[in-house]
Amino acid sequence: MTKTLTNNAPPEVGATLQRMRLARGLTLEDLSRIAGVSKSMLSQIEREKANPTIAITWRLANALGVEIGELLSSEVRSVDLIRIVDAHETPTLPGAHAGYSLRILGPMDLAGKYEWYELTLAPGGELKSQAHDPGTSEHLTVITGAVELEVGAEKKKIKHGGTARYPADHDHVIRNVGKTEAKALLVVVQR
Repeated sequence: MTKTLTNNAPPEVGATLQRMRLARGLTLEDLSRIAGVSKSMLSQIEREKANPTIAITWRLANALGVEIGELLSSEVRSVDLIRIVDAHETPTLPGAHAGYSLRILGPMDLAGKYEWYELTLAPGGELKSQAHDPGTSEHLTVITGAVELEVGAEKKKIKHGGTARYPADHDHVIRNVGKTEAKALLVVVQR
């Protein structure tokens, strides 16, 4: 059943957003972190106290892995057995100021347990992270180029094809000290 808009009223996306968020096992805090939208704004949208801007709706749709129209519709769609996520639908956390780009490859319903990313580092770029929750580990596989990994006071170089496994409950930095772009797969496991 499709909801009909009357009197040019904006669509009420709150219930749809909440249904999609809960279906993926995400808390408001999880979705806030992934989409880059404040937790209080998400709460207001879900309670129909605020209507999101197009930019926020786009961020939420990307974070949930759906088309923007699905988020604006109250129609419940059946779930396909195979869901293809096109490159333009993959949420990306831009860190242009630090010379990196982080594409979120893992499904949102696993966020907070298992997360995987494609990390691209420009020459001189770095992804600096504060310590994650106790027991969190990361697994970094270099696809092209080479990177330097710093965990606490220890530094090691990882070459093309190499994998580093390390505790991510310490401050850590992944940096490209080379002259060409570096790409890596980053898997975060939280216990």
